[in-house]
Amino acid sequence: MGVGLALIVAMPRVVWATQVHTEPEGLYAHQLAHAFFLVSMGILVYWLRERHLTHHRGWRYLQYAALSFIAWNLDTMFIHHLEGREDLFLTFSKGTLQATLQPFPGREWITWAFYLGKMDHLLCVPAIVFLFLSLRELIRTGYRFPRSENG
Repeated sequence: MGVGLALIVAMPRVVWATQVHTEPEGLYAHQLAHAFFLVSMGILVYWLRERHLTHHRGWRYLQYAALSFIAWNLDTMFIHHLEGREDLFLTFSKGTLQATLQPFPGREWITWAFYLGKMDHLLCVPAIVFLFLSLRELIRTGYRFPRSENG
């Protein structure tokens, strides 16, 4: 039974991993969420550096995770912006797994930038790995905040 389940999970016939946002409110809310997450990660990096916590490996990994999440959010916000533009390329079968792009003449380079930007997992997965390493290190070492003078 375990082998059969492993084969079903490892070799799916159809994978539904796309998300389409309804126009225009869905995309606006989604972009605002990216902006909020980006600003939150920026504040976290500032907080970690201001308190000199990045000397400890666990907090340093958390800083790397936050910086990777910032890069991921910038990338996805840029890609969502390109998706909303109608003067760059024609999209066929948008929102499906067989979507294709046809660039307008003279705009071929933006299609390549769009294609590379859609590989946002190259930024998001390392961020998640750094987050995991951070939490594992903080739990392993039992890090405690230093006591402040005010209590």
